[in-house]
Amino acid sequence: MTVPAATQADADVIVVGAGPAGSATAYYLASAGLDVLVLEKTRFPREKVCGDGLTPRAVKQLLNMGVDIDGPGWIRNKGLRVVGGGLRFELDWPQLRSFPDFGLVRTRKDFDQIVAANAVKAGARLMEGVTVSGAILDDRSGHIVGVTTKDGRSFRSRIVVAADGNSTRLALAMGLHKRPDRPMGVAVRTYYESPRHDDDYLEIWLELWDGDTLLPGYGWVFGVGDGTANVGLGLLNTSEAFKHIDYRDLLRRWTKNMPEEWGFAEGNMTAPIRGAALPMAFNRQPHYTRGLVLVGDSGGAINPFNGEGIAYAMETGEIAAEVIAKALRQSTPAQRERMLRAYPKILKDAYGGYFTLGRLFVEAIGQPGLMSFGVRHALPHPRLMRFALKLLGNLTDRRGDASDRIINALSKVVPPA
Repeated sequence: MTVPAATQADADVIVVGAGPAGSATAYYLASAGLDVLVLEKTRFPREKVCGDGLTPRAVKQLLNMGVDIDGPGWIRNKGLRVVGGGLRFELDWPQLRSFPDFGLVRTRKDFDQIVAANAVKAGARLMEGVTVSGAILDDRSGHIVGVTTKDGRSFRSRIVVAADGNSTRLALAMGLHKRPDRPMGVAVRTYYESPRHDDDYLEIWLELWDGDTLLPGYGWVFGVGDGTANVGLGLLNTSEAFKHIDYRDLLRRWTKNMPEEWGFAEGNMTAPIRGAALPMAFNRQPHYTRGLVLVGDSGGAINPFNGEGIAYAMETGEIAAEVIAKALRQSTPAQRERMLRAYPKILKDAYGGYFTLGRLFVEAIGQPGLMSFGVRHALPHPRLMRFALKLLGNLTDRRGDASDRIINALSKVVPPA
C-alpha cells in the first residue's frame, strides 16, 4: 500500500524482528557504519520455543560478534550423549580449525535479548513493542520502501530485512509463500526442576515411539544450569503419522518413562509445554525480491538434519549484511539492485547442496522401518557415529580429514536446495 512517508525514524535499513537473525543482521550492518532500525513486536525478556542448545557452529557466531559467553548463565557442554537401540554413549564435539570444540546452553528467554543488546552496542537502534503490519511499496517500481505498524505509524528505509520468523508477514505481503516440497518440523518443550540441570553433554534420544510406530525425530534433555532441564522433542512431517500426533501428549508420555530420580514429573514442571514450527531447507524463496531481504526462519534457514536454526539465523544475517552494505555503497540504483539480486545465489552456494542432502535424509527416515534400521545398525559403530555427528551438525573443515572431505564433496555434487 502507499502510505505517507514518516520522518521520525528513517534509516538506511529496517530490520523487522530482533531474534538471532535480525540482531545479527543489525550488528553487522551497524558495524559497517549504516543507520539500522530494528523493530521487534514483543518486549524483552520474552519467551521463545527452543531447545536452548547451541552447537559449536552457533558458538562461533557469538564469538565473532563479541558476545561475552564467559559471563553468568552460559553453560558449556562437551558434545552429544546419544541414546538409542539399547545403547548410550558420548560423542565429543569434533576438534576443528573452523569451529570451537564446545557447545553452550542458554535459555531463549534472555539469549535473544543479549544478542539484540549486542547489536545496539554496535550502533543499531531497537524499538520494542512495535508490530509491523504491512509493507510500503513504491508506486512505480513495486519495491518495498518501508513498513507500516499496527499502531498506525510508518517507517521508511532504503532496504528492508524480514527477520520475523516462520509466519513472516513481510514475505507474504511481497508474494513469497512457503514451498510445499520442503520438510517442516515441529518442536515442543518444557522445563523441569531436575538434578540433570548441570550435565556436561547435550542428550539426544533417537527413539520416539507412538505405540508401535518409530517416529522420524528425536527427544532431548539439555541441562540449563539453573536447577532446571529443558526437555523436548522434535518431529518431522515426512511420515504419515505426523498429522495425527498430539505432540504435547507425546512429550508427556515420553517423559513418564524416564527414571523417577530425574524429576521429569508434572509437579516439577516449571513452564507449560509450548510448541513451534521449524521451517527447513530454504522453504521460502527467493531470499531477495524488490528491496526485501530474507534471513533466518523467514527464509526457512533451518538445518533439516538436526533442526538447528540459531547458527544459520546468525550466519544468514551476517551474509545479508555484507551484501546490503556493498549494495548501498553502489552509485546507481541498477548497481545496487544487481548486487542485492546476487544474495539468493550466495546462500545457495553456501548451504544449498547441504540442505538438499538434509532433505533426502529426512525423506528417507520418514519411510516405515528405515529409522529403526538406522538406529539398530549405525549406533553400535563409534566411527560411523562420529561421521554422523559431523554430517548432521554441519561441522567440517574445508581441508580436514577424510570424513570432512566426503561431507564437503557430497554437499557440492548434489543440486542446491
